[in-house]
Amino acid sequence: MRKQNKHVGSNFDDFLKENNLLDECEASAVKRVLAWQFEQVMQEMKISKAELARRMHTSRAGIDRLLNPDNPSVTLQTMEKAARAINRRLSLELKLA
Repeated sequence: MRKQNKHVGSNFDDFLKENNLLDECEASAVKRVLAWQFEQVMQEMKISKAELARRMHTSRAGIDRLLNPDNPSVTLQTMEKAARAINRRLSLELKLA
């Protein structure tokens, strides 16, 4: 008799929870979306990385970290400062799990 795969019929979130990866994956997805949104607004406004760095009073390397979707170390304070520099407001909310 063939052994049935325990993940057949389950969803991907269940798999991630079982392997203690869900929180990390969700945080990474949020960071990727934010980095993409910053880049989109910068393109719309025709703002370079150097100009964003000047507006934020930071380095170009700091902007590279902000826009790097794989860098999880960017603080909320940095994201808020970047949002203000492009005339936006950072909005976060808590949702029932």
